[in-house]
Amino acid sequence: MTTDLRTLLTDLRAQAQARVASTSAVLAELTHDRAGSNDDDEHDPEGVTLSSEWSRLTGLAEAAASELHQVDDALARMDAGTYGICANCGRPIPAERLAVRPFAEHCVACAEKLGR
Repeated sequence: MTTDLRTLLTDLRAQAQARVASTSAVLAELTHDRAGSNDDDEHDPEGVTLSSEWSRLTGLAEAAASELHQVDDALARMDAGTYGICANCGRPIPAERLAVRPFAEHCVACAEKLGR
């Protein structure tokens, strides 16, 4: 099962890394496009404002970076031999939880207590 979870984590890492790169590239393009413009994009009748798009992309980039960090932490715990052990109580994290949330650090009871 650990091999399957490592493969899943590796796949999740690649996907998160691709989302980080993609959103970063689009944000860089948006920054470049906006740098040469003095337009009042808040009153653009053509659609979404640049500010709205900036906020949306920033949120997506932050979410992808957070997931990448969680996956990297899970892989590090796997390498250290502590993967699947609750960081709070030290009991095993149920396999069902790891199948759904492979980067989980806490068992269900502790996650509920901690609000995670």
